[in-house]
Amino acid sequence: MTMARITAGISTSHVPAIGAAIDHGDTGQDYWKPLFQGYEWTRTWLDRNRPDVVVLVYNDHASAFSLETIPTFALGCAATFEPADEGFGPRPVPTVHGHPELAWHLAESLILDEFDLTLMNRLDVDHGLTVPLSLMFGSPDAWPVRVIPLAVNVIQYPPPTGNRCWTLGEAIGRAVRAYDEDLDVQIWGTGGMSHQLQGPRAGLINTPFDTAFLDRLTSDPQALRRIPHLEYLRDAGSEGIELVMWLIMRGALGADVRELHRHYHVPASNTAVGHIVLEAREAAATPEGSS
Repeated sequence: MTMARITAGISTSHVPAIGAAIDHGDTGQDYWKPLFQGYEWTRTWLDRNRPDVVVLVYNDHASAFSLETIPTFALGCAATFEPADEGFGPRPVPTVHGHPELAWHLAESLILDEFDLTLMNRLDVDHGLTVPLSLMFGSPDAWPVRVIPLAVNVIQYPPPTGNRCWTLGEAIGRAVRAYDEDLDVQIWGTGGMSHQLQGPRAGLINTPFDTAFLDRLTSDPQALRRIPHLEYLRDAGSEGIELVMWLIMRGALGADVRELHRHYHVPASNTAVGHIVLEAREAAATPEGSS
């Protein structure tokens, strides 16, 4: 029986200034060029290993949700998702096309697996989702993959724990592998790495913490499940908690992964940018790798 499969996981920061650099044609400037060069390997790899669907884990930045409504996990089940107006008009990027059939399968499976999701039949998506797509696919007339958004609250305390995100990822992995359609699915976790946008520590970047986090995604992922909120706050800044979204990706891949590519760059605006591509071993993907 033909079933869907998870082939790989990708994680990346989603700094809004990266989107502005792309939209304004500034990617070749001296400041930005080293950052974008780190994604060239992934773009080439995606040309040969393009998924049918991406489950894209991101956080909304007060575009679709306000302090009046704060879902911990919100799953996009619509057929299309429009770019959000974040105060300067929507980004000039294509409409995001979803996969409602797989999304509703995920909804049923996850809720019966005792995860309480908010189901979104309409959802405008901001830079948290569109910047990763731009980094991976450039500026096409249409996105070359279908996307299921999964929004995670990492804005208003309390966000979900890293362990809860990991177990959600495991449940997503089970649900995808139980879907009876021949689909290649990737899981993308976005946000991070270390950064703080306000207060006396604004501009904080902790490269040793970031490097250790990237290392542990393959060498000791179980340790990442146990990082408490206070440690993220102390060592990675107030916005470093976004890294729990990477753990949804990692949990979905299963125990055995191989690192194919990594990129780390400081600074982008006032943040550290991290990017990693992991192959799910059971998918038996292409042999090429990079470090």
